[in-house]
Amino acid sequence: MNPITAIVQRNLLNYVRSKGRVLGSLFMSMFMLVMFSFLMRSSMSGLDAPMSYLISGVIIMSVFQISVNNSSDILTDIASGYMKEVLVSPIARTQISMGHILSGAVIATLQGIVTMICGIVLGLRVGVLQILLLAAVMLIAAMTFSAIGLFLATVSRNSPSFQTISSMIMMPLTFVSGAYIPTTMIPGFLLPIVYLNPLTYTTSIFRYIALGAYTLDTKELVGQGMAFNLGGSIITPLMGLAITILIGAFFTVLCVRKFDRADFSTIKVAAGMRGGGAAAGR
Repeated sequence: MNPITAIVQRNLLNYVRSKGRVLGSLFMSMFMLVMFSFLMRSSMSGLDAPMSYLISGVIIMSVFQISVNNSSDILTDIASGYMKEVLVSPIARTQISMGHILSGAVIATLQGIVTMICGIVLGLRVGVLQILLLAAVMLIAAMTFSAIGLFLATVSRNSPSFQTISSMIMMPLTFVSGAYIPTTMIPGFLLPIVYLNPLTYTTSIFRYIALGAYTLDTKELVGQGMAFNLGGSIITPLMGLAITILIGAFFTVLCVRKFDRADFSTIKVAAGMRGGGAAAGR
């Protein structure tokens, strides 16, 4: 079996077995769907489809959060000693890091699809072709954010540090991405962060497809926060998708290089843990 495929299968199996983790992620996604879709609907009264606008933002946001958080799996492997066992096997480190990126992306995409189905029940109106396109965007976004998450995990080297660093980064990026609050309502002094935020462009293309905004002209897209005017240059949703792919490729190379050079020999193995990350039996 291909090493990358084996790592993906193992991480998926571990995730499914962790029922509390699965239910917790789904609960938070459902909570955000209901809260933002109904409580903030009045603030979107100027939009053509306020429910779809809000729901699509919540869906892609759940993909972002799950992608980054799932990167902590590699820290569990390090703490349990499982990573050292993998490193002595005839597997390239590049394959290990790519396996973790891909597994995180698959998990986030699957949960994003479940959230999207719930969103359809709540009022999101999308056709079959739109669902397929949205799933593809979710996978691209999940790959990008899984790579960013793995880079942060490799840099932090332990779960407490990772949780602190990821929270410091995720929270600001979440609220200046346009997922919950349209970028047109964000204060001007925060716009540089908005334009540097990869989540901004992911939200843009996702919402563009979900709302079927193909017939809108550039001015209307800018007005609804699905395109961006940077000093007279317009970043369209498709250009935003290209930017997301480039950012994903950059962080994939960065985290693979960082993982290849990481020294795991100095990391202490947690007592009572065995290779798979589970508590050792007596």
